[in-house]
Amino acid sequence: MVIPLVALSWHTVQMNRVLIFLRQVGATVLLALNSVIHIAPLLVIALIKLLTPIRSVRQTCHRLLMGLATSWVGVNSWMMHHLTITQVTLEGEGLLEDPALMNGCFLLMVNHQSWVDIPVLQKVFNRRLPMLRFFLKKELIWVPILGLAWWALEFPFMKRYSQAQIAKNPKLAGQDLETTKKACEKFKAIPVTIVNFVEGTRFSEQKRQQQGSPFTHLLKPKAGGIAFVLEAMGEQIDRLINVTITYPEGGGELMDLFANRIPHVRVRLEWLLVPEALKSGDYQNDPRYRQAFQSWLNALWQEKDQAMADQTMG
Repeated sequence: MVIPLVALSWHTVQMNRVLIFLRQVGATVLLALNSVIHIAPLLVIALIKLLTPIRSVRQTCHRLLMGLATSWVGVNSWMMHHLTITQVTLEGEGLLEDPALMNGCFLLMVNHQSWVDIPVLQKVFNRRLPMLRFFLKKELIWVPILGLAWWALEFPFMKRYSQAQIAKNPKLAGQDLETTKKACEKFKAIPVTIVNFVEGTRFSEQKRQQQGSPFTHLLKPKAGGIAFVLEAMGEQIDRLINVTITYPEGGGELMDLFANRIPHVRVRLEWLLVPEALKSGDYQNDPRYRQAFQSWLNALWQEKDQAMADQTMG
């Protein structure tokens, strides 16, 4: 009996779908298991640190927390490397070879393509820079398990207000600055890498068109977050790191990563110098300073847009 090619093709497609589903379920279970194994002791240590007034104990707790966080990220990165086909190409890797970087303080500026950006950044920088800390929406503290872990690791949670809310109550416009300053106060005593997704949200073509972005691969940059960190941290920031993430063969979200639909990620990094005139100023109340800061960032974003075009074509 001859089996029609159409039937064979249909069965092959169905089998591939089943395999992809099993890969996604398996990866999700492994990620959840890794998180539970690391987060359980992490929360206990964070509680001890919170309750004890003894400085030496708090310092020991901090070291243990960083060790657990590094291990947690390391296992996730191992799974990404061995359980997916995704290849991460890093341009500028030589800039991370100095072991002394682990004791520094950095502001990492990066474009935002998808949720896959976060495990990619962690894979690239884990054990090369101090632990990455992201500014998170306040609502994310309620994410099961993870929200408590982010709190324990002192990730700053931000309350975001719409333009309509700010128009009704202008005082809300200054609360982001105060929240940023409070978060940065905690970072003054420890090595840290503060990550700022400068666009404020993930890129999509629809969003790009809605906001009239002048860039092809990017949304408009939001200067306030960077300016507020520089204002709060002052001379403590050792360097700014400009990171560009590109998905040359197409991107996606975490389920696409597990399904092997993201074959390649390119990460380009460079050290960045802030112009002397922009190292200090009042972004919120000084229109001239604000305009100069925005012009500097827009020029940087124009260069990033061109770099992404070159990487995509390359």
